[in-house]
Amino acid sequence: MKEKFQFAIDRGGTFTDIWARCPEGQIRVMKLLSVDPQNYKDAPREGIRRILEQETGIKMAADKPIDTAYIDWIRMGTTVATNALLERKGEPMALAITKGFKDLLYIGNQARPRIFDLEISAPDQLYSEVIEIEERLVFQQDKCQINKSCDKVTGVTGEKLEVWQKVNKEKLREDLQKLLDKGIRSLAVVLLHSYTFAEHEKEVGRVAQEMGFQQVSLSSEVMSMVRVVPRGYTACADAYLTPHIKKYVAGFASGFKDNIKDTSVLFMQSDGGLTPVDKFNGSRAILSGPAGGVVGYALTTYDPDTKQAVIGFDMGGTSTDVSRYAGQYEHVFETTTAGVTIQAPQLDINTVAAGGGSMLFFRAGMFVVGPESAGADPGPACYRKGGPLTITDANLCLGRLLPEFFPKIFGKNQKSPLDKSATDRAFKKLTREVNEFLSSQENTAKQKMTMEEVAMGFIQVANEAMCRPIRALTQAKGYDTSKHVLACFGGAGGQHACAIARSLGMTKVFVHRYAGILSAYGMALADVVYEAQEPCAKEYSPEFFEYFDLHISELQKKCREKLMKQGFKSEQIETQPFLHMRYDRTDCALMIPSNNYPASESSCKTGDFKSAFQERYQTEFGFTIPDRPILVDDVRVRGVGKALIPEERDMPAASSSPTVVLTTNCYFENGYQETKVYHLENLSFGHSIEGPAIIMNGNSTILIEPSCTAAITKHGDVEIKVGGGNVQKVGPNLDAIQLSIFSHRFMSIAEQMGRVLQRTAISTNIKERLDFSCAMFGPDGGLVANAPHIPVHLGAMQETVQFQMKQRGGSFKEGDVILANHPQAGGSHLPDLTVITPVFWPGELKPVFFVASRGHHADIGGITPGSMPPHSKCIQEEGAVFKSFKLVDQGKFQEEAVTQAFMEPGKYPGSSGTRNLSDNLSDLKAQVAANQKGIKLIQELIAEYGLDVVIAYMAHIQDNAEIAVQEMLKEIARRTRERTGSTQLSAEDYMDDGAKLCLKVNIDEEKGTAVVDFTGSTCEVYGNCNAPRAVTLSALIYCLRCMVGHDVPLNQGCLKPVTAIIPKGSILDPSENAAVVGGNVLTSQRIVDVIFRAFQVCAASQGCMNNITFGDDAFGHYETVAGGAGAGPTWNGRSGVHSHMTNTRITDPEILERRYPVILKKFHLNPGTGGAGQHWGGDGIIREYLFRKDLTLSILTERRVFSPYGLNGGECGARGVNLIHYNDGRVVYLGSKTSIKCQAGDEFYLQTPGGGGYGSQEEPKTGSRKRKQSLNDEGSKAKKGHSLVGRGSVYEYKKSQESA
Repeated sequence: MKEKFQFAIDRGGTFTDIWARCPEGQIRVMKLLSVDPQNYKDAPREGIRRILEQETGIKMAADKPIDTAYIDWIRMGTTVATNALLERKGEPMALAITKGFKDLLYIGNQARPRIFDLEISAPDQLYSEVIEIEERLVFQQDKCQINKSCDKVTGVTGEKLEVWQKVNKEKLREDLQKLLDKGIRSLAVVLLHSYTFAEHEKEVGRVAQEMGFQQVSLSSEVMSMVRVVPRGYTACADAYLTPHIKKYVAGFASGFKDNIKDTSVLFMQSDGGLTPVDKFNGSRAILSGPAGGVVGYALTTYDPDTKQAVIGFDMGGTSTDVSRYAGQYEHVFETTTAGVTIQAPQLDINTVAAGGGSMLFFRAGMFVVGPESAGADPGPACYRKGGPLTITDANLCLGRLLPEFFPKIFGKNQKSPLDKSATDRAFKKLTREVNEFLSSQENTAKQKMTMEEVAMGFIQVANEAMCRPIRALTQAKGYDTSKHVLACFGGAGGQHACAIARSLGMTKVFVHRYAGILSAYGMALADVVYEAQEPCAKEYSPEFFEYFDLHISELQKKCREKLMKQGFKSEQIETQPFLHMRYDRTDCALMIPSNNYPASESSCKTGDFKSAFQERYQTEFGFTIPDRPILVDDVRVRGVGKALIPEERDMPAASSSPTVVLTTNCYFENGYQETKVYHLENLSFGHSIEGPAIIMNGNSTILIEPSCTAAITKHGDVEIKVGGGNVQKVGPNLDAIQLSIFSHRFMSIAEQMGRVLQRTAISTNIKERLDFSCAMFGPDGGLVANAPHIPVHLGAMQETVQFQMKQRGGSFKEGDVILANHPQAGGSHLPDLTVITPVFWPGELKPVFFVASRGHHADIGGITPGSMPPHSKCIQEEGAVFKSFKLVDQGKFQEEAVTQAFMEPGKYPGSSGTRNLSDNLSDLKAQVAANQKGIKLIQELIAEYGLDVVIAYMAHIQDNAEIAVQEMLKEIARRTRERTGSTQLSAEDYMDDGAKLCLKVNIDEEKGTAVVDFTGSTCEVYGNCNAPRAVTLSALIYCLRCMVGHDVPLNQGCLKPVTAIIPKGSILDPSENAAVVGGNVLTSQRIVDVIFRAFQVCAASQGCMNNITFGDDAFGHYETVAGGAGAGPTWNGRSGVHSHMTNTRITDPEILERRYPVILKKFHLNPGTGGAGQHWGGDGIIREYLFRKDLTLSILTERRVFSPYGLNGGECGARGVNLIHYNDGRVVYLGSKTSIKCQAGDEFYLQTPGGGGYGSQEEPKTGSRKRKQSLNDEGSKAKKGHSLVGRGSVYEYKKSQESA
């Protein structure tokens, strides 16, 4: 048989899609349920069997192996790995890790996943057992003052290491035998610094294999990149998933003769490249299915002649995947899936929790879509299983989904069509709710809405929710969203593509004829890829050019050899070298190819990487750092075996008008319109279809909206030209739909300001730790939207803006920018500098809005480096003070005056001016630029809607937040009255120095208002634990948001129902010169504790941020350390996590030891430190540092005297402990706050507090100390739906912001 069958298959979670090229060249497409055990064991094999049987006419029994003589090749993508990760159904495995770090992967980066969830649920760990390996490598440091006799070794990066302890093989064998006795055969080995020196891991691996472990994943082999936590997760994922994948592949192969051994079988990897079946492993399989879709649209939509970039829009049932292609695949090298951070090249596919199954809610006057999803079971209301209303139902209600074209697979007999009557009933009920609310409101645009208007509203809100990540993905990298083509595929995307393209300013939508199975088609088009990578620690400078060329050449040779073994000829192979580059003293590394940058005299022979790096840096961040050395962290080569796929055939041109299948009525913004329906298979090249129309492509619906035109291309694809449409006039009166849309638009403005700030800032704090907030304010200075939601910044900038308005009256001029950080001017602590710009509009004398950005500056002077002194007694010791400083005067940056102000603290005894003026000035300019972006976006919004409308909706959004808090207060009052017989609450708590925080709350149940009175709290303290008024209000907003329990706009409206009485001159609103640095990081936590104690919400969490600083004249390092979270009425507190007013990530142990003269001896949980109860508090952490040279240690901590309280019979959590173990054997207790001189060999022992318990512990079983919490352990699924966690660079950025 000369020509054979070729199969490309995407095995998804619900459906398996098959694309097949038959010997004569014709194409077959098939869709099967991925799991249908009554009819077949394996969907991909069954699809191949059916096509072969139908095309050859030869009967092939379903239970007999398939003859592979008919098959040329099989290419496959599969969600098997992703599903195993999501459902935690991989191979039971154990973790072997360096001694002292057994809980390292449990603690992770110590940040909680969702900042407003009091029940901190995180996914289960992949490992079921841990063993600690007695071994230790440390970096050799020139300035190390500890003399230790030990072996010296050199790592692959050229870095020198010392072997402080060799692998204890005797103990290792004992521990491994215990694992084997428990039935565990899969092992992940993760040892510190193995990325550069892997011998210890290899020793452990050899012993494990000798003893009978079937899968051993060494972190140094799976992904040899610095940072032990993500590398450890990646090794665990490999050990957990690879055996599972091998079992699946073996099961698939067993359905073919000779286990398919002589047929080419390739699997799609997460990076968009194919790999042979025997090389397909767990850590590179996570995005196997979605990657095919990216390859599919990249190779069919992108035009290399016009070079117009493409946005991929893949909308499915539970989520939407968004990606970008502009001639090269965009990869990320670290991303989180199902709570597991994986270090491996993956296509940058951003998952948004908005799909056809996203649930619809009407909350406090606002239309809300998702993130909860109805899933496949029960599914949408129309699926006949009693499910909730979803986006699918909204499209069905509006006539955009036609049941007669949908498979009849619903109901008890699974033979019924979609149930439109169930959808209509549910929408009528929801419409009554909406109308009841509208009739209770004044000044609403409509007193009554129809069912269709409500459904349309949810579609518009969902579209805006999906636009936000697309804007973020493009604008984050400096690209204009409107200059892209929207490539639409997936089951649900065609119904939304025109509206989304129009919202984003795009004029072209492309829908491939295989859009319903594009992931499978992408497998057919994809190249085979082999990648080789090794770590590096060299500067990109002439002395190392030869080193880079040599290592690139060796990796290229390796890639070529591997691909030639797979049958590729030399001319089919291309290699692409990359260097992973970053500026010295930054963490922002970029993977840089040398394409289009030929070698020069001042570069490597393999390309001018420096020019490529600087140009990319300029594009993404808006500047370069010319005099800063560039470091290389990794050398990588991507080898590609080019696929030889025949060209697509042209279809014949149309000879007659397109055939209309039927005519229906669809609902659009202007009501019902007659809509013609066509089958794509009946359309030919040249056919043009005016909207409104529907094109059915198999089971997929493509909606051509009014003022859009679809044209059929020569290959049979659909190209839609998007017109402007009839833009509805929006008036100033409240419209519930527009309320939700404006909420997204306002938040988008704050987010885009943040992107500009992050791109143009230069300091690590703002650029990489993302410690900043951006916000917009109404003409009264009231907060409208801020992003991200850093708890200690919530609502705080409003006080700053309103202070400036009082201070300056009407003296603001266009081009003025104000700088402030003083606590009396709404500041939190001095390093947080706020830059405020008024927004003017032609014809208006006063500012119509304000924008502001607040960023944490690493140093602004004061008595200690870092401007966070543990013993400051007045504000002048904490750094430069700005109360109302004109930073820009009518467009002119006041560099000389602001420099003078930064140096002012140097005049104070024992104090210094700023120690990093250039970063201060650069970051302030970045903050000014971020504000300018905000002004531009607000002015565009005003131009689109009119000033009166935008101002009106700012007020409506604030009113909506007020209603949400009022509803919450009514509910809390009801519960409190049932429990205590009163709606008056009170609580008190103490700081370690004895200062008391008092709180009385009086709730008016009828009105939903409250008086929150801190009268009785201690007066201002001698020290720095005074909390500025703005911090007290931030803590209050944070607590209110946590108690609401769902997303509400966090703005001025949140505090309208609450009257806050904060006594002037107290610890919570101190005098002008009071020291405040501890108030921001410590007292803020105690304010939260006292509020939650009064409301009886949960037991106290650790109530501290454990601020640790060490350094000398040459360096300084600051970190905060996690502890135990408090338990609640239905949950155990999580261990080893940050809580409440902080969520800062901790530095990876390998980075810490590489950069600083310190060795981390221990970092693990401290069992038994969480308070006992019906639900237990979370355990604190033990962290032990060994100092390698003389330096100063400063600690700023709390809960060392008063324990974190338990609630309702639960016991208190353990207090924290700070000890210094001097090198002469003395052990000294350090108390809560101190600064001491340490010598080389001294060890600092930190024990962080545990969380309080909740409820009496009636039986020992009730308080089970089980620490693992399931990803889906979120209460009743029927009620709440399946909440989807996002993925991709946009999601990672948001998580990074929330952990600043």
